[in-house]
Amino acid sequence: MKVVSNNIGNKVSFDWNGKTVETGVFKKPVQHSIFLGQTDVKGDVVTDRENHAGMDKACYFYGANHYPFWKEIYPELTFEHGMFGENITLDHVDETIIRIGNIYQIGNAIVQVSEPRIPCFKLGYKFNNQGVIKEFINSSYSGFYVRVLKEGEVKTGDEFELIEQNKNDFSVEDAFSLLSYNKNNQLLIEMMKNESLLGEGYRKSIIKRL
Repeated sequence: MKVVSNNIGNKVSFDWNGKTVETGVFKKPVQHSIFLGQTDVKGDVVTDRENHAGMDKACYFYGANHYPFWKEIYPELTFEHGMFGENITLDHVDETIIRIGNIYQIGNAIVQVSEPRIPCFKLGYKFNNQGVIKEFINSSYSGFYVRVLKEGEVKTGDEFELIEQNKNDFSVEDAFSLLSYNKNNQLLIEMMKNESLLGEGYRKSIIKRL
């Protein structure tokens, strides 16, 4: 896997049910390297730190290979890297084989996969269709968050190289599927509860939904 784009967001405000809401989901590709810090990406706007950034969600990754799927559903939209609010777009992501807890080297940074992404209404606003939330959840294309074990710079072209695989075979897609077609899968639910490297916020969210 290789970095094809680094993306940074600016603050955007919009009206939602009579209230002004701020978001950093509108990310754009940048030509320079980005710095992965322990709780966020340097220079990236985070407007809601209760649900974004932090130790378990310091940086969000998404696969460029998923873009054609969404382009077919939303042909009227202009797609560019960062469309899903990801800080880093990789050329190819397969959530079914990337395990929660896997450790990767990327540029000068070392990161650990922590959890899938749960979309909110802000993605729906960006797509001009709140239906994209359900479509996102029903897809297997969640992307993933990481915790940063070693801070560092990442540039376009850097390899996303596996350096340690979690012995527990609990993938990003396994965790994500608990939101949809596997919500009654007791084996996966127990695996989730026992996977200590899964982001605690994600675990609590799934348990609450169940």
